[in-house]
This record gives sequence, C-alpha cells and structure tokens, in this order.
Amino acid sequence: MPDDSDLIALYSNQILALAADIPHAELIEKPMAQVRKRAPLCGSNVAVSLDFDGERITRFGQDVKACALGQASASILGAAAIGASEAQIITARDQLLALLKGDGATPSAPFERYEILRPARGYKNRHASIMLALEATLEAIAQAKKMAQP
Repeated sequence: MPDDSDLIALYSNQILALAADIPHAELIEKPMAQVRKRAPLCGSNVAVSLDFDGERITRFGQDVKACALGQASASILGAAAIGASEAQIITARDQLLALLKGDGATPSAPFERYEILRPARGYKNRHASIMLALEATLEAIAQAKKMAQP
C-alpha cells in the first residue's frame, strides 16, 4: 500500500509542471483522423487529431481533460509526437505499461520522460488515464492509415 511519501512523489513538481504545459493542446483542423478516448474509472478524456504520412505523424493536436497524471502523460507524448512513427508510439505504450505494471525499464527516446510516472505504479486506478493519450494516438494512426488506402 502506497504511503504519504509515495503520494508526494506521485504529484511531484515535475509532474505538475508537465500537466500545466501540454504541447499541441488544441485539436487540428481537418485532420486525417480524430479519436476521443475515456477512462471509465476516473472519467478522464483525451481527444487526439493527427495527420499521418504512412510513416510518421506530420500534424498532431490533443484536447486533454484528465487528472494531473493523464495530463503529464499527454504532455510527454505531445512533445515528441510530430515526427514519431507508429512503431515508436507502440513501443512507448508498451514500455510505459511495463513500467506501470511492474519494474519495466525507462521508455526509449524520445519518450524517456515517461520515467517520471514511475511513482504511479502503486496507483492502478490512475493507469488508464496515463495510457489514454498513447491509446488515442494509436487508434488515430490506424484510422489515418485506413483513410489513405485506395
């Protein structure tokens, strides 16, 4: 069971700073794909809009209505989304999930800042919110790839 010091680490100044400064914090106009996802347990919502050229995200926007942890996660994603490949987003998602569920390694660059969320391991009720932005982004990439098919 997490104690008070764990809770303090969980809501560190770094996490709160990330939550307060989310890159690409508006949905883009006329995106190839747009997805909204909700974490049923806590009610967090994340919408992602993007363009995908078949290999990389070329435009990205997000609308984040989540707890500080979900916002911090979206901030980390937003800082690295443009130019990221689908494989990089999948790897970030899988590595972050391993970090939250056990003692997974720090996620690979350009998503190594997800390490800051390691204290959230003991708060399973926050995991869905933390994962929302990555999950929405992957769903939007899948949509964009379908749109691009003849």
